[in-house]
Amino acid sequence: MLKSMTGFGAATVENDDYKVTVELKAVNQRFLEMNFHMPRQFGQWEESLRQLIRQAAARGKVDIFVNYVDKRESKSTIRVDKGLALAYQSAMNELSDTLHLPRPDSAVMFAGFPDVLQVEQSAELDGLQPVLEDAQQQALKAFDDMRQREGAHIAEDFEQRLVKLEGMRQQLITLAPAIVEERRQHLQEVLAEALAGKDFDETRIIQETALFADRVNYTEEVVRLESHIAQFRQIMAAGEPSGRKLDFLIQEFNRETNTIGSKANSKDAAQLVVDMKSEIEKIREQVQNIE
Repeated sequence: MLKSMTGFGAATVENDDYKVTVELKAVNQRFLEMNFHMPRQFGQWEESLRQLIRQAAARGKVDIFVNYVDKRESKSTIRVDKGLALAYQSAMNELSDTLHLPRPDSAVMFAGFPDVLQVEQSAELDGLQPVLEDAQQQALKAFDDMRQREGAHIAEDFEQRLVKLEGMRQQLITLAPAIVEERRQHLQEVLAEALAGKDFDETRIIQETALFADRVNYTEEVVRLESHIAQFRQIMAAGEPSGRKLDFLIQEFNRETNTIGSKANSKDAAQLVVDMKSEIEKIREQVQNIE
């Protein structure tokens, strides 16, 4: 089954202590790139989250957004900056002496000066990792489900275009004998007219005519095109990341079609080649969205 590189998934998991929300958004990218947007304290779990994503995605630029609420009772401590308090005291004593005023002797007053007392929240996040990974797993499932649905739509579009290519390929096969015969007859007429009244080796002319006619025979290309179409379907059904393989195969589609166009000196064949290249280009554009 094909997967699209674009997708979105989100999930929220909550217990008595924490509420964690994870969102994943992905767009096309040649390789897998992950960008985490989450609190700095979560850095200790980033690698395990990366491993989870690698299990679901092989290509694409994935942005991961993580938010959480700590519902536990606040565990705070107050730290006294003793050096700063003494510096304030020294400065106030100097000011009092200069102004001939009583020196301050109230701790409450010094506590009110900036940064003397500092409130520190506990940074421990005990028990959060399982909640985070659960939210990540659920978001990944929604993310992967969406990518599979998009991939299924793209696969349907591919199949419709492959059927069109097969129809046009069959028309080229039908046209081929007439094109070859027309070129053979035309060349014989031109040579006969040019050599009228002169001695010439008729056998040699027939041989040269046959060789030239063979050059406009594109049977080999339409056979290879049939093989490429079959390979395309096999790759789609393989159930593994296939964007790069399909992209390479599209190049082969174009190569065979271009060769047919250069060989077939026919208005009808030329129009079929133009239509085929249009369908191939539409497939190529969609292949860029495949993982």
